[in-house]
Amino acid sequence: MFSSQSQFTTQTPEKYLMQMCRHFAHKVETNYSSTQGFVDFPCGSAEFLVSDNNLIFKVTADTNENLNQSKSIIESHIVRFAYRENLEKLDWN
Repeated sequence: MFSSQSQFTTQTPEKYLMQMCRHFAHKVETNYSSTQGFVDFPCGSAEFLVSDNNLIFKVTADTNENLNQSKSIIESHIVRFAYRENLEKLDWN
């Protein structure tokens, strides 16, 4: 299994968690509350966690290619949703 993690510091992490999960729920299986969420993409899965002023993203997949695709999905959506915060990209590790 391959995995990667990133985080986004914001005053409203709950808002972005809910927005992301609601958006993805139209196409894939999701489970979420105001402090954590789970999204099951065809290419991998993502967990969202709120911790203080951070929204933490944990992505796992069965191949490196699928991991990169999952990370790309998460990143493109949070960058678009958080445009007011001037977020340009996520730093993954």
